[in-house]
Amino acid sequence: MDLTMLLKPEAVRALSGVTSKKRLMNELGALVEAAYDVPHSAAVEALLERESLGPTGVGHGVALPHARLDGLEQVVGVLVVLDKPIEFEAVDRQPVDIAFGLFAPLDAGVEHLKALALVSRTLREPSLCAKLRANSDSATLYTIVTAAQAAQAA
Repeated sequence: MDLTMLLKPEAVRALSGVTSKKRLMNELGALVEAAYDVPHSAAVEALLERESLGPTGVGHGVALPHARLDGLEQVVGVLVVLDKPIEFEAVDRQPVDIAFGLFAPLDAGVEHLKALALVSRTLREPSLCAKLRANSDSATLYTIVTAAQAAQAA
């Protein structure tokens, strides 16, 4: 599995004006709807429900919100980079400015876990996150994250 299997170029955005976790979840829902034709309300509801179990902020300004959704055929992802970090209740209590949302079929099982592990490994690299934070062009962000993951695999 690699990120190009999870992430379409049109599922990557730099965003400004996001000021809360709830607003971020709405933006992730809008992005997954636009890129993968997933209903916005179902995506946001599933993300918020999962978040109520415990925050998905993994530290160093990165969050990995994820949810299982009825009607999906495979695990898909969306990536957003925020112009200003927001409070996210992350494990290290640092605000978040990079969020990779993952959406999996209800019966995804191990594929969902593999996708989470892949994204987590990729975004654990400080130099990659610095490059993402330094760019606001969606195509460039997509290239940075997919090229970095390919380089890690090599």
